[in-house]
Amino acid sequence: MNRFLSNATNRIDAKGRVSVPSSFRAVLAQRDIRELYCFQDFVFPAISVGGPELLDRFERQIAGEDPFSPMANRMSLLIHGGGVFMRLDSEGRLMVTDFIRDFSGITTDVTFVGRADHFQLWAPQAFEAEQAAARAERRSRGPGPG
Repeated sequence: MNRFLSNATNRIDAKGRVSVPSSFRAVLAQRDIRELYCFQDFVFPAISVGGPELLDRFERQIAGEDPFSPMANRMSLLIHGGGVFMRLDSEGRLMVTDFIRDFSGITTDVTFVGRADHFQLWAPQAFEAEQAAARAERRSRGPGPG
């Protein structure tokens, strides 16, 4: 499998680390992603995590704009000012830094959520509430696409 799918919740250890689910580590290994680009999601109270190609995609979008335009400046503010590079340790754990905690509200547990080409770190209660809201909205639209 070469996509991040499903979700899992893991506890943060006493040293502030959390184990990344093995299925997510397998996708990272398959894609040969060793350095993680982590940024504050544009919509949700979550940290989005992917490889350097995720940052490259946003930078190509910015490069297509006038570099002095409000759009390019806002996008740079979000992806550069709201992003960091991180690495997993040798045991497949990620350090849950203040950058992650302050933006997402994560305290003792992290919910990992697959988003196809990247994954997200959520506070479990926030994820459950947002997923329930998405389901309710989808149900209200009825069957079929759209």
